[in-house]
Amino acid sequence: MPAWSLLVWLAIGAIAGLIARGFIGGIPPFGKIGDMILGIAGGVVGGYVLALLGFGASGTVGGLIITCVAALGGALLLVWSSKLIKVKN
Repeated sequence: MPAWSLLVWLAIGAIAGLIARGFIGGIPPFGKIGDMILGIAGGVVGGYVLALLGFGASGTVGGLIITCVAALGGALLLVWSSKLIKVKN
């Protein structure tokens, strides 16, 4: 995997984390940086699920769109769960 590809994945995940916070709402329990980190982790989870399902051919526009949707889905799941975990403190 080229270095620029990794940077693209990190950027997509970080943006997905911020968008996910917009959808979930509320005050970020870990701040914007925490949401970005959760978005990156969500992107990894989403990418892994895509790979298991056989979707997301790298290097194509369709693959990039599917990757963005998967990253957003994973980020939504992680940002939502972090809100639940932090509130129960």
